[in-house]
Parts: sequence; C-alpha cells; structure tokens
Amino acid sequence: MKPLIEILAEIPDFRKAKGKRHPLSAILAMACVAMMCGYKSYGAIAEWGRNYGRKLTQALGFTHEKTPCAATLHTVFRNIDKQEFEAKLGIWAEGVMSDVPEDETGGVSLDGKTLRGSQKQGAPGTHLLSAVSHGLGLTLTQQSGDHSTDELRIIHEALQNLVIEGRVFTMDALNTQRKNAEAIIDGGGDYVMIVKDNQPKLLDDVKTVFHGPFSHLLEKSSDETLDMGHGRIEERSLTASDELSDYSDWPGLEQVFQLTRRTTMKKTGEVREETVYGITSLTPQQADPVRLLELVRCHWHIENRSFWVRDVTFDEDHSQVRCGNIPQVMAAIRNLAIGLMRWLGHTNIAAACRYFAARPWEALEAVGIRN
Repeated sequence: MKPLIEILAEIPDFRKAKGKRHPLSAILAMACVAMMCGYKSYGAIAEWGRNYGRKLTQALGFTHEKTPCAATLHTVFRNIDKQEFEAKLGIWAEGVMSDVPEDETGGVSLDGKTLRGSQKQGAPGTHLLSAVSHGLGLTLTQQSGDHSTDELRIIHEALQNLVIEGRVFTMDALNTQRKNAEAIIDGGGDYVMIVKDNQPKLLDDVKTVFHGPFSHLLEKSSDETLDMGHGRIEERSLTASDELSDYSDWPGLEQVFQLTRRTTMKKTGEVREETVYGITSLTPQQADPVRLLELVRCHWHIENRSFWVRDVTFDEDHSQVRCGNIPQVMAAIRNLAIGLMRWLGHTNIAAACRYFAARPWEALEAVGIRN
C-alpha cells in the first residue's frame, strides 16, 4: 500500500507554473492533517498552517515560510479535478482494504447524503452517494448528483469505481433496482437489498412466501437478537427462505427475508414495531439468517460512522460553501480524515481530533510523513 502523501502527489495540478508558490500535494496533505486536528473549514485549515510552525509545514512539503491563505485554498478546492481527486483517494482506500483481514472489512454500504448547507446556497452537486466499508467505516468512493433522485444514476458510476468481486453490497429500497443487481452480479459480487413499494411485483412475491396461503408449507430458517441500551430494548427477528430462487426473474436472487424490529422504550413503555422485506444473492450456505441479520444491521454503519460524524463532529450540514467543486472536495477531505483515524484504531472521532491536535506529528505520520 502506497503512503497517502505519494498518492496525493499523483493528482494533476491544474495551475500554471507561473505564480505557483505551493505544491499541490502539500496543500492537500495539510488539509487532511488539519481536518484530523479538528480544523473544519478551509479558512480554519489555513490557520492550521500558521499555528503549528515551520518544521511541520516543511515536512508537508511547503518551501515558503508562509503557508497558503484561505483565498489560495478556496481557489485550489474550487478548481481541482474532483473526479481525479476522488479516484486517487479510492486507490488509497482500496489499498487499506487489501491490507486488512477479510473478516474485519465486512460488507459495503451504498447510500446518499445531501449537503444541506451547500444546497441552501444553490450549489450544484449537493447530493453525494458514498460507499462505506461496514467494518472499517472507510469511504471507498463518492459520487455527486444535483439532488437525491440522482442516486439512481450516480450509483452506476460509483460501482464502476469499486472493486466488486468478492464483496457484499447493502443498500436501501431506493437503490433496489435491476440494473444495480445486474452490475453487482456481473462484477462477481453479491447484494443485500431492502424491498418496498417502488418494486411492487417483487414485494408481492416476497410477502407471499411469508404470508401466502401455503407459506406454512415452505421451508424457512430464522434468527433473533436482543439488545438493551440507550433507554430501550430492541428485539429483531429475521426469517429467510430460498423458495423464490427458481421462480423469480430478479437478477441473481437466491434468498428472500422478512425482518421484524420491535423497540420498547424503558421509561414510557411505548412499543414500536416495524416489518421490512429484502432479497439477497447469497445462498443459504453463504449466508444463514445470523449473517443476513448482521449485514442488514451493519448497513446503517454508513449513517453512524460516516454521515453522522460528518454532520456532528465536522459540522458538514452547517457548511455553506458552494463555489465550484468545494462542497465535494471538502466532503472528500472529511471522509479521508475519518477513514485515517478509524484505520488507526480510533472509534470516537471527536476525541481523535483532540488527540491529533495535541500530537500533530502523529497526524503527519498517518499520511506517510516521518518526523
């Protein structure tokens, strides 16, 4: 696996040689390190360069005494090739994935997030689809669209930028589409998809297995879990069947499942119950109900380990940057910083930011720069 600083050095510089004071790789590495130290905006990143001294900035690759100001960072982030930037970060992420035991990486969640602050300012490309590893919480790729309905288009671009073979991809009902299933199966991967009313025939077929007149005669297997914490009791029950594997024409379908969630609030006694249905290309031998239940639960790690952290720790929804590629580039830098910290074993990202703010050389070592 290449050090991150070497990968950043491969990103083409759009600037002309005349008047170019700072190496692009140094600017991008400083942005990543500053984000790891809790500096959330490009203005704050510029302050980081002033606050931490000459020795650190020289190590990053800066040759002038003064590091870039906020206006320079604005120009760079606005005009850098965002697709090339994302592609290079994806190469680094895949290198990390290949360096980690397979049983620790888990599946890959596909889901989208709207940059609300940028959206309010009328910025184009304010909806980002991410692919996040269940186990590591590492963003493998990110694609931008103008609004949430663009997910159906940009998910194909995301899949083209991913290693599909041997991986299990999980997604919500919006992305339960034939084309997505075909792309994953053709690439040698597998899927776990939630089925709702946007696929009425498929949903009806799945419900028939569990509630039809002959459902009691069909072979099924089940698993249950019970969790207590945060003032509530959560019971989950998943029942799976392979009865549709020879009937349905859905690409790659091997099993269908019914998942019931029952949540009891300890304080009030309020009970909420929800039943959802899903499909998977994994055979019963590859995934019993225990594994299917784990994959469905782990899909929401994309919310807990990526989207929530970007919103709460890095104030992404309050950021109103809107010019050029800045919203997407800043989101990519946040993803990169989160991925680096999780790769280094930090589970609390807010605490990790405070840690690296006090130990900036360790942040530099994370991107491949030795003291």
